[in-house]
Amino acid sequence: MTRTKEHLAWVKKLWSKAYPVIRTVAQKLSWINPLRYLSILDWYIIRKFIGTYFFAILLIISISIVFDVNENLAKFSQYHAPLKAIVFDYYANFVPYFANLFSPLFVFIAVIFFTSKLAGNSEIIAMLAAGMSFRRLMRPYMISCVLISALTFYLGAYIIPHGTIVRQNFETIYKNKKKNSTAENVQLQVESGVIAYIQHYDNNKKRGYGFCLDKFEDKKVVSHLTATEISYDTISDSKYHWKVTNWKIRTLKGLKEHITSGAVKDTVIMMEPTDLVYSKGQQETFTSPQLLEYISKQTSRGSGNVVQYEVEYHKRIAMSFASFILTTIGLSLSSRKRKGGMGLYLGIGLALSFTYIMLQTVSSTFAIKADTPPMLAAWIPNIIFAAVAYFCYRKAPN
Repeated sequence: MTRTKEHLAWVKKLWSKAYPVIRTVAQKLSWINPLRYLSILDWYIIRKFIGTYFFAILLIISISIVFDVNENLAKFSQYHAPLKAIVFDYYANFVPYFANLFSPLFVFIAVIFFTSKLAGNSEIIAMLAAGMSFRRLMRPYMISCVLISALTFYLGAYIIPHGTIVRQNFETIYKNKKKNSTAENVQLQVESGVIAYIQHYDNNKKRGYGFCLDKFEDKKVVSHLTATEISYDTISDSKYHWKVTNWKIRTLKGLKEHITSGAVKDTVIMMEPTDLVYSKGQQETFTSPQLLEYISKQTSRGSGNVVQYEVEYHKRIAMSFASFILTTIGLSLSSRKRKGGMGLYLGIGLALSFTYIMLQTVSSTFAIKADTPPMLAAWIPNIIFAAVAYFCYRKAPN
């Protein structure tokens, strides 16, 4: 009994010393908590923003699906596409792809729609009259943009590329049947001083014909491998496994030559089927880490066919900032109560948002045709419209 009392006394003494420290730490941490800076008004605007954003996506994508079904129904019937594949392989990946692609437009529509309604009800006038600055009014909008931008980037960089593979395969089988699956006379550097050549490659069979592999040291050929056929090992646990058929290796050392040959040989060659065949939109099927790996690998090989991949990588980052730019433009245009209504300014805003999306879509053309650095080409729309957003912000009511 005495020992229990001593134990309780020790606990109380320890707690009396620890409590002030815990309280001080909790108070310090409360300053880091971003939620403490949000008022009821901020939560009200955030709920309106996010809710209207998803409502706009649901409305416009539903209309897009109706038009897409009407346009492609004949092809689906012609190629006997099963209903399960149409729903789960095509439209289940069609919706997130286009929702993410036009996310800046949905952000702008959401901002214009509910902000003009607030302005029409004189709610924004009341906020500004109560002493709230326009910059303070932008806080909940920017917080909403952070959430939308994070979601947009994560989907575009990691989730949607996997769905794009499934959707493109469906389109190849049941829609257009025009996917490129062969390559002729492919030559590439697979390692430093190692050059591979394939006369003809069929990606459907993962098999090539007329293969040779040359190894150089000090600009001299030291090994020359030829094979009538080469096939990729698709069931191997690791990458770069190939099987060569009817092979012959000539090893050169000075004036001496050693020849070995055989019927079938398993070997490791630092190349993959994706390095041999390029199809339209292939960069959209890579996640961002895969894009970086592919760009690094192709650059080390001296390949010039990496511009569209670099643009795609930087465009995903630049696209995530679109919501901030278009939100600033939309808020600046719709926050003022106007007697004639929002028709003119809504039209101006929609034209600006469509122009922004168009520039984002054709940004790869700047890099390829105009020889613009890929990073700059991806950021050109942001640079232009950031200036427009700043101008609109300066003209906004204060």
